[in-house]
Amino acid sequence: MKVDLFDFDLPEELIAQTPLPNREASRLMVLDKQTGAIKHETFRAILSYLREGDCLVLNDTRVLPARLYGEKEDTGANIEVLLLKQVKGDRWETLVKPAKRVKIGTTILFGDGRLRATCVDTLEHGGRVLEFEYEGIFYEVLEALGEMPLPPYIKEQLDDRERYQTVYARERGSAAAPTAGLHFTEQLLDDIRAKGVHIAFITLHVGLGTFRPVNVENVEEHDMHAEFYQMTEGTARLLNEVRQQGGRIIAVGTTTTRTLETIASRHNGTFVAESGWTSIFIYPGYEFKAIDGMVTNFHLPKSTLIMLVSALAGRENVLHAYEEAVKERYRFFSFGDAMLII
Repeated sequence: MKVDLFDFDLPEELIAQTPLPNREASRLMVLDKQTGAIKHETFRAILSYLREGDCLVLNDTRVLPARLYGEKEDTGANIEVLLLKQVKGDRWETLVKPAKRVKIGTTILFGDGRLRATCVDTLEHGGRVLEFEYEGIFYEVLEALGEMPLPPYIKEQLDDRERYQTVYARERGSAAAPTAGLHFTEQLLDDIRAKGVHIAFITLHVGLGTFRPVNVENVEEHDMHAEFYQMTEGTARLLNEVRQQGGRIIAVGTTTTRTLETIASRHNGTFVAESGWTSIFIYPGYEFKAIDGMVTNFHLPKSTLIMLVSALAGRENVLHAYEEAVKERYRFFSFGDAMLII
């Protein structure tokens, strides 16, 4: 299967640079995965498409303010550090710029020395393992000194960095937000519960690999990045009950979808409490074992995300929907509008 099959023309001005003032005021395209029929709504109208007994599954990961600007202790040279994942204790896998200036033993100071990092290992592609020293609690120091690592296609500065977090974000560890969840407000979630719809949470820490372009010609040759996920006993039990009682499981976002499908694939279509790393790659031809529908944003051409959406709703249906979205001037990507596939 050729990657070019998932290409489409996207005017650059449709890439949303800032979030809307009201989260739930985004537009919502509703796509019938069987017929390809399209309806245009606002996001709050999702209420009318959810039924009593359904379960909406959300990813409660929280984005770290993972971009740090510091100076080399010996020369004062400027160094940019991006935290990728915690290796162990105070050791983190990072990307540094310029990488050539950071060798094993190099010390970097942040915030006038409030945070110190020493390079203890070098990795490929500019990667470095840094060991941090600080007083107090690491995440509190990071909140004070770090910046939100917005996706590369967003050029505007974000005034309120909580707008790049979901209202239910609580498990720290992501390098990027699960953006389909950005449309929900506390009020909308309360209204969904009041309708008799269950709400469950999983955790998948989004890695920067989610922005990595697909650089192969054939889809099957793409090497998918691994991300950490976790499901609790309570969520597993609820999802199994919903499935047994005939309710639908609606995943909010590709990250939630990948987590649910990873677990269901390993356990014959049922859900169990577990944590681990997943590199599941979902593209057309995949048979879904966990979800009945999905809420998602509009994705990059030729990305693994549009391939996943196409696996659920059909490539031709999805590309037609994207053509319609461009024609109707929908906003694309992280701060953009949403699609409900059902």
